[in-house]
Amino acid sequence: MIQLPFDRKYILPPILLILLSSALMFFNTNDLLEFHRNKIATGEIWRIFTGQFVHANPTHLLLNIVGIGFIWLLHAEHRTQSQYYIHTAFLALWTGLCIWLFVPDIKIYTGLSGLLHGVIVWGALKDIQVGMRSGILLFIGIWGKLAWEQYSGPSADVGELIQSRVAIEAHLIGAIGGLIMGLGLIKEKLLVKSEKKTK
Repeated sequence: MIQLPFDRKYILPPILLILLSSALMFFNTNDLLEFHRNKIATGEIWRIFTGQFVHANPTHLLLNIVGIGFIWLLHAEHRTQSQYYIHTAFLALWTGLCIWLFVPDIKIYTGLSGLLHGVIVWGALKDIQVGMRSGILLFIGIWGKLAWEQYSGPSADVGELIQSRVAIEAHLIGAIGGLIMGLGLIKEKLLVKSEKKTK
């Protein structure tokens, strides 16, 4: 029987992330918090970070809530509560900052999707580190998806649903952030392999 990670320490962080994003949608905070290149340039630098937590419309929010739930199912037990919050904060800042520095064509950006791609990549690396072969498939799958997006461009259908262009650049940026977070996991895995060979 499948045991879902309903322990408070596993379920509280994603619930708080969902509640935060939902509250920001309910109170219509986009004008104040969304990533808006022109407003950031005039000094509203908090938008680099906060833009990840607001959404274009309720459908956009719902899609990201599904992503949060999917990640919870896959990798809830890989993270402590503090790791969840640190990873979320790092990836929010990383994604916003890289969009600001390297993707000048993105004038307005909202949503958790870049951040969530980073979380998935880290989780796949953690799977691999602890010996779960499914992590290899997930890792290959996520990078295959990203490569296809970069080749074929943003999904018009999803863009219509969320009433905004799908920021595939943010997906790639977030995934690279997840890879950076996972460097320690890769190093640990290699050290364990090295120790086994020397015995």
